Amino acid sequence: MQIHMTAEPEVAWEQALCAQTGSEFFFPEPGSSVREAKYICQLCEMRPACLEYALAHDERFGVWGGLSEKERLSLRRT
Repeated sequence: MQIHMTAEPEVAWEQALCAQTGSEFFFPEPGSSVREAKYICQLCEMRPACLEYALAHDERFGVWGGLSEKERLSLRRT
């Protein structure tokens, strides 16, 4: 029996601005603002890859690719 695994393309996550700022902005306490995280995401060249990763892996918490949990859920539904 052979198992074929598809390898994901390498993404240089260390280049992402979130990797340089810390996770507290991107995983805030429930009900807290995500404004700072979204601002940082808008400046980041990794944003499209980050959002693609979050959608492909069904990330349910935090800000990924500039979108909150609710925004990603809404995007998945459309």
